[in-house]
This record gives sequence, structure tokens and C-alpha cells, in this order.
Amino acid sequence: MPNQNIFPVSHRLLPRSERESSLGYTGAVYWLCGLSGSGKSTLAISLEKFLFENKINSIVLDGDDLRDGICKDLGFSIEDRKENVRRVSEIAKLMARTGYAVIVSLISPTIEMRNFARKIIGEKDFFEIFIKSSFEKCQERDVKGLYADSQNGKIKSFTGKDSIFEEPDSPWMVLDTENEKLQESTSKLCQAVLKQTTSLNS
Repeated sequence: MPNQNIFPVSHRLLPRSERESSLGYTGAVYWLCGLSGSGKSTLAISLEKFLFENKINSIVLDGDDLRDGICKDLGFSIEDRKENVRRVSEIAKLMARTGYAVIVSLISPTIEMRNFARKIIGEKDFFEIFIKSSFEKCQERDVKGLYADSQNGKIKSFTGKDSIFEEPDSPWMVLDTENEKLQESTSKLCQAVLKQTTSLNS
């Protein structure tokens, strides 16, 4: 039952079309998913810098940052991961509608979770990007030491080992960080997002 004491003001705010027309570019959510160590955060940071240089407002919503703040009360069960996705999606939706290119870097391990995010954000604003790298390659990199901790039993429900990761069926983009250089993946991502973001002027 709807809460009778909530009175949204979204319909009274500056229309999105006016905001985007003035900015000259469109807001959207670029959702980077993949295993820990696949390169999501590195690519997200590079994309933010690239968009800034091209005078496009953007923000990175990174999984670790979010779990250090707004989602710090959540664990890593499937239920908690879904709630994590829900919170991030609601934030991303609001920011995209004000003209931001929202760069989400989140493992979001199941197709169901990512479809849940897509439903909240809206089909036309949701761009799923699969950062593809095998568990073995990510374990070899182990940039955060998480794979070692998992092997030593310090981390439970580790994605790809104890907990499932489902590859996207038909993502907007796939970046194979296992078989191509970081510079190549970064260039592909930046150019694709720039083209999409500035499509208003096409």
C-alpha cells in the first residue's frame, strides 16, 4: 500500500528534455559488470577522466566506495547483493535524469540482478557493459588480494568460486580485458560512450 505521507515533486522539476538540450548531451547509466579484478574500476576511472576532458558531467558509482558508505550495512548473500543493486540503481536513475553520465562499477553477478537494475533505471538509459576476464586470469592478477583471502577461507561467498557469476546474454558492449591491452579496452569504451552521450547533437 502506497505511503499516504509521501508527496514526490519530480513532476514539478525542470524537465529532463530542457536540461539535456541546454547541456548538449544526454544522461545515461553505463553499467560495468564482471568479476573482481576484471578491470571494472580501472576502466570506470579512465572513462570519468575522458568525459571530464570532453566537458561531460559524469560520476563513478563504484562497488567498494558504496559498500564503504551507503551500502556498508550489507553482506554478500544473494539477497544483500540484490539490495545493493537496488540502492545503486535508484541513485543512478536520479543522476542520469539530471544529465549525468553515470558509470556504475559493480560485480552484479546474476542476469536477474542486472535486469532488476535495468527495470529500475529504464531500458533507454541502461547500457550494460561486460568486462570479460576469466576467473583464472583475475586470480592471477589478484590486485586487491581478495583471491588469496578467498583461498585462505577469509572470504565467504566469493564470486566465481563459491558464488555464481552469470555472463550477460546480450550486453551493449563487451570488453575482453583478458585478451586485449588495457589501452585498447579503454579507447573502445570511451569512444562508444562519447558517441552515445552526444547523440543528442547527431
